Amino acid sequence: MPGSSWKPPPSHRIVPADETESFATGADGTRLYVRRRPGPRDVAAPTVLFCDGVLCDGFIWKYLWGDLANVGPVAHWHYRGHGRSGAPVDDGAVEVEDFARDLDRVRRHLGDPPVVLIGHSFGVQVALEGYRLRPEGIAGLVLCCGAPGKVTETFHGSNVLAQLLPKVMKWVTEYPDLARALWTRVPTDLSVKLSFLTGEVDKSNMRREDLVPYLKHMTTVDFALFVKILRSAGEHSAEDLLAQIGVPSLVVAAERDTFTPPDLARKMSETIPGGELLLLKNGSHAAVIEQPDLMRTRVMQFLRDRVAPHLAERRAHASAGA
Repeated sequence: MPGSSWKPPPSHRIVPADETESFATGADGTRLYVRRRPGPRDVAAPTVLFCDGVLCDGFIWKYLWGDLANVGPVAHWHYRGHGRSGAPVDDGAVEVEDFARDLDRVRRHLGDPPVVLIGHSFGVQVALEGYRLRPEGIAGLVLCCGAPGKVTETFHGSNVLAQLLPKVMKWVTEYPDLARALWTRVPTDLSVKLSFLTGEVDKSNMRREDLVPYLKHMTTVDFALFVKILRSAGEHSAEDLLAQIGVPSLVVAAERDTFTPPDLARKMSETIPGGELLLLKNGSHAAVIEQPDLMRTRVMQFLRDRVAPHLAERRAHASAGA
């Protein structure tokens, strides 16, 4: 709330010497944590700006963050109510469009450089709405293991989650303390075992040390907030926007993604003009971190072969019209 004594929790990461940490401010006053690395000197590359999935604070970008920082500027932010960002000042501002407005505030906080938005899961919806809100300055999109919307209707290939969600929301509203207590006491080791046993992650490629940070952070997010965001993600759709996208776009799908099935990504890549599809064989919803070498190679190729020429052409047109 405005004027509260809230302070961000301390960072437990080892911060590279050239990495800066700061806070942007959302439209309602929410403090939004932002980290940035400048990349090599004298490189006129766009800033790669990472957008997380819900309940995440950057675990999925562990390898891409360092890889891409070697070739250009990178930035990452925490959603309201996640990680080191503050709880929403306006607790009703948790629609996908609110997160897109936060994204726009982060872009301006960074100095409004040209950006390539890379989103994972819920971050795909945030990136798409961010493009709808202000496409100027966005040089490309990388949309990973996500869908343009209605995600609760396709979870595990059915609409069971969409049907259950209203009941969960009612229960959380009636018993908030109990919901919070149960959520925060989920044992991390049990979550890891269940993730591997159920096949929700690719156990042949997922490293336990890469998954644990997500499972630990997950329970620090207020459960009621999570349910509200999930409801919004399930009701929202940016499908109408896809055919209007005018920047290079790479859509990444995972063959065994049970959260957002790969057919959704295929349809998205076919609808976006000039969209590319990368299918990660045997990958789960967390395929970005399961197959970091392939992701690094393909994203760098996309930045070099698609984004750089597009950005150069845009700059040339701007100069000619000046």
